[in-house]
Amino acid sequence: MAAKFAKVLTIVVIIASMFAVNMANKNWSFGSNYTDWWSRFENHHNTTHQKPKKIVVGGSEHWHFGYNYTDWAIKNAPFYVNDTLVFKYDAPNTTTFPHSVYMFQNFWSFLNCDLKRAKKLSNPTQGGGEGFKFVLKRWQPHYFACGERNGFHCNNGTMKFSVMPMIHPFWQ
Repeated sequence: MAAKFAKVLTIVVIIASMFAVNMANKNWSFGSNYTDWWSRFENHHNTTHQKPKKIVVGGSEHWHFGYNYTDWAIKNAPFYVNDTLVFKYDAPNTTTFPHSVYMFQNFWSFLNCDLKRAKKLSNPTQGGGEGFKFVLKRWQPHYFACGERNGFHCNNGTMKFSVMPMIHPFWQ
């Protein structure tokens, strides 16, 4: 019974953390007054909207085995609807392991690295050059992992991450 409670509590903490990190607005500050907020709201049509970004997964590390992408996603949040994730990785050769990109349908499949319930988005040759691009088109959690080596890269726990893209406020 205690083990089941601990597992459920762990899952709740993970989900709450994921939403909290993605809800964080790096430009937020206390001390703004209501007048300032209202003027931003009132004059939203006069401001420029933030454009979608292209974000290289892993930054300069790209997409490779042994890097912690969950930490990377937390440090680079928030992500927004219409941002593009770019997965760059070397094509398989004698010195590198092959990589791919899978997307899981739900948190449970992601947690268990259940590749049978995942969709293969890119194969080992699609990460070269400009990389494989994935646009975050929906306001929903997205769960990504490498599916190579029968899921070993995912099961290791580092070559997987999730994002919850936010919707841009119209007054930005």
